[in-house]
Amino acid sequence: MVMKTRDKFIEVARQLFARKGVENTTMNDIASASDKGRRTIYTYFKSKREIFNAVIESETDQLLNRLRHIVALPVSPEEKLMEYVECRFETMKEIVSRNGSLRAGFFRDVRKVDRARKIITKKETAMLRDILQEGVEKGCFAIPNLNHMAVIVAQAIQGLDVPYIRDNLSEEGINKNMLKDYMTRLILNGILIR
Repeated sequence: MVMKTRDKFIEVARQLFARKGVENTTMNDIASASDKGRRTIYTYFKSKREIFNAVIESETDQLLNRLRHIVALPVSPEEKLMEYVECRFETMKEIVSRNGSLRAGFFRDVRKVDRARKIITKKETAMLRDILQEGVEKGCFAIPNLNHMAVIVAQAIQGLDVPYIRDNLSEEGINKNMLKDYMTRLILNGILIR
């Protein structure tokens, strides 16, 4: 399958950002590595920031597609939440590790992290709200305010992205599997009807 020009620019930029870092990659580098002229890249992207944002959006689309698949599974809401937490952590780890130098520069700039999170937070919150709503409708979950709970759960999971990816909690005796399990239990114990 022939990759569309815009998609090719995004993938080549992702690879260059991962290898050289965002700061050390120029629009010329991206155009040259794509076997396209500099003018062509500027018909798709006005700046390196714009192509960087497109790379981040492309990466987060992978995460969102996996999470949408989980929301659509014909399993209980509890199982969906467990799958969601595991998939979220593992996919973020894959994305970050695949992107080498991009990850280093990305995590140094809190504004970049916030921009990337804003892209997906609303979508993740909506998916979590769907799972929570299903649990309420099936009599599994007791949640006074679905919107608030979805926001809190999304933020709680996102807040553990970096510790999970870097395995920072291992010094506390908490490995990645334990973290996924504890996070799921924390969520479920707060909303399950007993």
